[in-house]
Amino acid sequence: MKNRKALLIIDMQKGSFTPKTPRFDTKGVVNRINMLAQLFRASGFSVFFIQHDGTKMNDFLPNTPEWELLDDLETETTDIFIDKYANDIFYKSKLQSKLNDLHINELFITGCATDFCVASTVQSGLTKDYNITVIEDGHTTGDRPHLKAKKVIEHYNWVWQNMIPTNGKVDVKNFEQIKNNLTSH
Repeated sequence: MKNRKALLIIDMQKGSFTPKTPRFDTKGVVNRINMLAQLFRASGFSVFFIQHDGTKMNDFLPNTPEWELLDDLETETTDIFIDKYANDIFYKSKLQSKLNDLHINELFITGCATDFCVASTVQSGLTKDYNITVIEDGHTTGDRPHLKAKKVIEHYNWVWQNMIPTNGKVDVKNFEQIKNNLTSH
C-alpha cells in the first residue's frame, strides 16, 4: 500500500507558551512547522492540529485564549483539528478513527512538549505500527529543574533513534531533510 503521510502538530497552544513557560526556539519551531505544513498540503497530505482540552483539570478550556493555537501558526480550512485529553494524543480522541478513514500509515510529528505529549505520542504511535518521523528541530519544550530544554530535546531525539521497531519504525530527521525529501518527489 502506498504510504499516506500526515503531519501532526501537537499542542502549539498559547497556554503552553507564556512568560512563565518559555519554550526553546519557539520562533524557529513555528516557522519550520508552517513550512512543513505548506509542503504537506502541496503534496496532498493531511495536516492535523492537535489541541489539548483540559476541561477535566479546568485548564486549556476549549475556546479560551490558552486553548487557542499560537497566532503565528498558519492554518488552512483543509486542515484537521483534533482535541486531545491526555499526553498520548490517541487516548480517547478522534485521531485514530480519522487516520483510519484517510488510510494514513506514516506520521510526521512536531509540537510541544517534547518530553510529555510528543514523547507519549511517538511511543503510542509505534505500538500501533505506524511509521513515524519525528522532526528533530520541529518540537520544543521548556527548561526542567534538572535539565535545560535544549538537552531534553537532544536526549529524546537520541531515544527515538534507538527505539526497537514494531511493524512500524521511528526515524528522526531535521526539517531540511524532510523538505528535500518532500520536494524531490
